[in-house]
Amino acid sequence: MSRLLFWIILIIVIGFAVRAKLRAAIRKSQLQQEEQWRRQQYQQQGRQAEPVSIENMTSCAHCGLHFPASEAVRADGLDYCSPAHVRLPPR
Repeated sequence: MSRLLFWIILIIVIGFAVRAKLRAAIRKSQLQQEEQWRRQQYQQQGRQAEPVSIENMTSCAHCGLHFPASEAVRADGLDYCSPAHVRLPPR
């Protein structure tokens, strides 16, 4: 009886693993198709695809966390990751 239960559980686990892999593959192919469609739309409009903008990074004066500069809370010439760290002393 325990052998039968073992094999049933093993088949179920393998089934879930295969199903998850198939879903991931389908999602990846859909994302690739969407990206290709966007490129075609830009080309049809006579434009090149918009370049990906790279944002500058900064670090928090208190904790040292790196984050995008556009999200910085600036005070006294220093960058902080949150308003709570503005109240704390820099390290």
